[in-house]
Amino acid sequence: MRYLYIVYQICIGLPIFIVLTLLTALTTMVGCWLGNGHFWGYYPGKIWSQLTCLVFLLPVKVEGRENIDHHTSYVFLANHQGAFDIFLIYGFLGRNFKWMMKKSLRKIPFVGKACESAGFIFVDKSNPRSMYKTIKYAERVLTNGTSLMVFPEGRRTFTGKMNEFKKGAFFIADQLQMPVVPMTINGSFEIFPRTGKLLSRHPLTLTIHKPIYPIGKKGTENLEMLMEESYKSIASGLDEKYK
Repeated sequence: MRYLYIVYQICIGLPIFIVLTLLTALTTMVGCWLGNGHFWGYYPGKIWSQLTCLVFLLPVKVEGRENIDHHTSYVFLANHQGAFDIFLIYGFLGRNFKWMMKKSLRKIPFVGKACESAGFIFVDKSNPRSMYKTIKYAERVLTNGTSLMVFPEGRRTFTGKMNEFKKGAFFIADQLQMPVVPMTINGSFEIFPRTGKLLSRHPLTLTIHKPIYPIGKKGTENLEMLMEESYKSIASGLDEKYK
């Protein structure tokens, strides 16, 4: 069965995925250029992600949607187990959001330009002024229920266990006084880990935890509280072998 899946993903799944990716990038760019970036910056990517999981025959389960209010803007956070984290969140979270990503990802052909057109937030850590611009841009974008999605580890894990969190997402949440929503991903490491070359078929699960609200003031105390509580919430939902 394993060998059949390898043949399937290379001969059928991969070509379909490449075509879907190009079509999604072009649709996003053209749609955002014509107008209504709120729609075109989200729904093509959502459908692309759902179809990707379908094409590669990956079962998906989402728990805890009742914990979020669809009229509130949040900073969503999740552990980063593997490449399929993106498809799981984009396709099945069910919320319009903008990704926060490294500036270097803007250079990816087609995809980088589509992300820019969609209004995703690229982070430039080269100097404090760049971070200030990032916050001001986020303040303009994160309105009317639009949220932010961040992997606070900054990179995929090598072991399946969580790395330490970086402060960027929590600094934005603190400055904008936005609640954060921790989410736990399970299964992505088994499908396509950072060191993987071929996919393995495995269920994907996204657990949405209860929001963590700011304690009423900006500063180190609030930032540290958000980081600590978010880490504990995400860790609580991990499979035992990754805790």
